[in-house]
Amino acid sequence: MPIMHPDEEAPSDAIRLQLAIARSGLCSRRHAEELIRAGRVEVNGRIVAEMGAKVNPASDVIVVDGRQIRKAPSKRHTVMLNKPVGYLCAASDGHGGRLVTELVREVPARLVPVGRLDRDSAGLLLMSDDGDLIAKITHPRYGHRKEYLVEVSGSCGAEELRRLREPMEIDGYTIRPVGVRLVGRAGQLSLLRFVLGEGRNRQIRRMCAMVGLGVVSLTRVAIDGLRLGDLPVGGWRELTDKEIEALRNPRKSADPAPRQPKP
Repeated sequence: MPIMHPDEEAPSDAIRLQLAIARSGLCSRRHAEELIRAGRVEVNGRIVAEMGAKVNPASDVIVVDGRQIRKAPSKRHTVMLNKPVGYLCAASDGHGGRLVTELVREVPARLVPVGRLDRDSAGLLLMSDDGDLIAKITHPRYGHRKEYLVEVSGSCGAEELRRLREPMEIDGYTIRPVGVRLVGRAGQLSLLRFVLGEGRNRQIRRMCAMVGLGVVSLTRVAIDGLRLGDLPVGGWRELTDKEIEALRNPRKSADPAPRQPKP
């Protein structure tokens, strides 16, 4: 099938090139657009660098950086993993540690982590081969709320909590207001519940350090209405169609600041 350009009438089974790349699980649609603009994508032996070109994923040969992308599977897979401490959120070797992909080998698909949990953090991690869904979950404009239980050391009183809830600047960027609630204390340790509408690199750890608190443990327990529940550490399960649909269409809140969650 010839490549269909934006001003040509395409058959019903043709889709935009960036969408075909995203559906293969290689990357998000936004990243696919960057690859196309950079001239790194070939279709049937020709470089395609224009937005809007359409292809038939079932018959056209799509090559990115010299490697043919796999055909989009008839069924895409998205799983929820209870990530243990010590695993890296990466999909390939070369990072010097154990990868979360090792924990989902039984899934008949090439899954990639949706977002990040650093090596020392644990809890709810989504993994998927659905490029469209990955883009919806990771793009800040969709405002997916992520909830964490964080055990901290140091003096954690009303003043520290007030400062954590106020706007902070990280790497020259003023982060959005964060919901923080004290859940309990045990000696010099305090358990806090954080709710974030965005996620900068190691944001919670850096916020805590700025008010004199040390993070002892950090566990993500929910993304929107999707909760970790009793999923064992290192275990995973496929998301239901209803759960995936809720992630695709998160409910919008008129309040820009996350509400304080109940303990």
